[in-house]
Amino acid sequence: MDLTPFLNAWPYTPGKINARIVPGEDGEPRLQVRVDLGILQMHLTGRPDGQRPNDHASLLEYFEAQLDEAEASGEADGFRLSPDDCRALREEAVQYYHRYIALLALDEFEGVIRDTTRNLRVLDLCKARAQTEGDRTVLEQFRPYITMMRARAIAAQALRDNETKAAIHAIDEGLDALNRHFTDTGKPHLFEQSNEVQLLRGMRDTIVPKLPVSQQSELRQRLAKALEQENYELAAILRDELRQLKD
Repeated sequence: MDLTPFLNAWPYTPGKINARIVPGEDGEPRLQVRVDLGILQMHLTGRPDGQRPNDHASLLEYFEAQLDEAEASGEADGFRLSPDDCRALREEAVQYYHRYIALLALDEFEGVIRDTTRNLRVLDLCKARAQTEGDRTVLEQFRPYITMMRARAIAAQALRDNETKAAIHAIDEGLDALNRHFTDTGKPHLFEQSNEVQLLRGMRDTIVPKLPVSQQSELRQRLAKALEQENYELAAILRDELRQLKD
């Protein structure tokens, strides 16, 4: 069937993520993305292409179930992912990438959190269980980006729920995770140069002014009382909170 009528009805806009949710013929919604050469269509839950490999929701969950069985039988040390297994996991992860990018454009933050968390599990599994060094490391280049996207979505969802402090906490957790990643990979100097770090810091800077003006005053009063009572552990925590507000 010629798709020209469908494409003409939804023109491609360069430089923009063109996404929408439409009803499917089976009654379930579908996520569509207009790209330059056509339209991508994905399921909103489960594997984006709707497949159930080995009767599991995804290949990742299939391999995780296999690992659980190996651990239960005491054979976890011998559990390894072949190069073909890792390739299939990478190809599957790309599907989830397309979906969470589109969901972010639609402000569907819960779906972004779900899919980025899921793709981080792929990285963890390959890093720990791949047979070859290349398969253990090739996906690590994407960890900063996925980590940033996850933190960004959690913070955005928190702001939608009017939970400003939770949003800042999510960003700080993301920054901590990025710091650990660069340190663990032996490149701590790249933390300050990271685009992902700069994006999260920029988002944090826009959020902090939304905190109540009286919050710093309240924290200072609690700090003074903690010091008066010689509760130095609480005082240290309160100082840290004040420092974060000023950052």
